[in-house]
Amino acid sequence: MSTDPRTDTRESILQAARLVVQAHGYNVLSFRELAKEVGIKSASVHYHFPTKGDLAAALAGRYVDEAVAFLDELRASPADHGQRMEAYTAIFRRALENDNRMCLCGILSAEYRDLPDAVRVEVDRFTSVNTRWLAEVLAERHPRKNPLDLTSRALAIFAAIEGAQLVARGRGDVKVFDEIVSAYAAAGLFD
Repeated sequence: MSTDPRTDTRESILQAARLVVQAHGYNVLSFRELAKEVGIKSASVHYHFPTKGDLAAALAGRYVDEAVAFLDELRASPADHGQRMEAYTAIFRRALENDNRMCLCGILSAEYRDLPDAVRVEVDRFTSVNTRWLAEVLAERHPRKNPLDLTSRALAIFAAIEGAQLVARGRGDVKVFDEIVSAYAAAGLFD
């Protein structure tokens, strides 16, 4: 059974673009460089993604969809609260392990004002997805707490993990991420 070469090319472009954005951000994304990386002409990148914004929106949308699937699966698992939080922080750690890259939507957030609206929508959706999931997990642990307080704490956890990733990336040392996350856990942030 053969695969559609257009789909393969589109996937190759998305994979290459993801690595570039996670390492260097949106503003560095170049169709010419992507084409070179994938082994196609720049016009072929434009065929699949007419603009840089279209490419970034597709990339961020896929990233958010992957996060939703992962978080839904994690929430449905028999893992306890501590295991869920460990698995949650581990997904951010993995980006650092991949050649000191950042969470895709985290690095896009740093360039938020430069992003096309469609990309901003996906970045905002990523924050909402993470915050909502964390609030739901916290609500299971603290069923009597005010939902607004849980949502505020969830946002603090999300921001703290993104921040830990940023600091560790700046230091070029994934162990820094581990130390920061351990300090958060010891301070009770995840409880």
